[in-house]
Amino acid sequence: MKDHQAFHVPGFDPNELCAGVDEAGRGPLAGPVMAAAVILDPMQPIAGLADSKKLTEKKREYLYSQITDKAISFCIAQASVEEIDRLNILQATMLAMQRAVNGLKVEPKRVWVDGNRLPLLNVPAKAVVKGDSLLDCISAASILAKVCRDRWCVLIDQEYPSYGFAVHKGYGTSMHMKALNLEGATPWHRRSFAPVAMVLSKNREP
Repeated sequence: MKDHQAFHVPGFDPNELCAGVDEAGRGPLAGPVMAAAVILDPMQPIAGLADSKKLTEKKREYLYSQITDKAISFCIAQASVEEIDRLNILQATMLAMQRAVNGLKVEPKRVWVDGNRLPLLNVPAKAVVKGDSLLDCISAASILAKVCRDRWCVLIDQEYPSYGFAVHKGYGTSMHMKALNLEGATPWHRRSFAPVAMVLSKNREP
């Protein structure tokens, strides 16, 4: 636990068996949204935990192995492109978070979720804005979700190399939009997202 920051999270008890939860992949135009839940072991502290977006890829990969080796329990889950298009991205994210918590092999006493919304859970939970910078358990969850999502993008890049998924990770960069306009949408694109829907409408793709 980041002791100098603990005061910013009312009610957090470092001695309580708690899980941190975070997501990766809400903003991209393609692919599933990932979520992770992590129960850290206070007897095996992990140095360097931070918001995954503030870490280098190499550091995230290193911490990923540390977290998966030392955590009491962790689970990485997702909501599919089909679920995102059917439910909307917010509800799909909540579903992925719910699946991550339910997939833990140890039930936490409390769950701390990054952001300002909570998924429907069977255990007490609190939302923490910027929690990935305040609580180690949420930082750890953000790292697992981000690494898992990035690895997915690298795999899909091999299937669709002209789109550049390994580079932009599915975000709507100029490189991505150019490929989308030239070649249309892949089965992994989120058709409910406006930039994708506009390209499909223009190309009159069903």
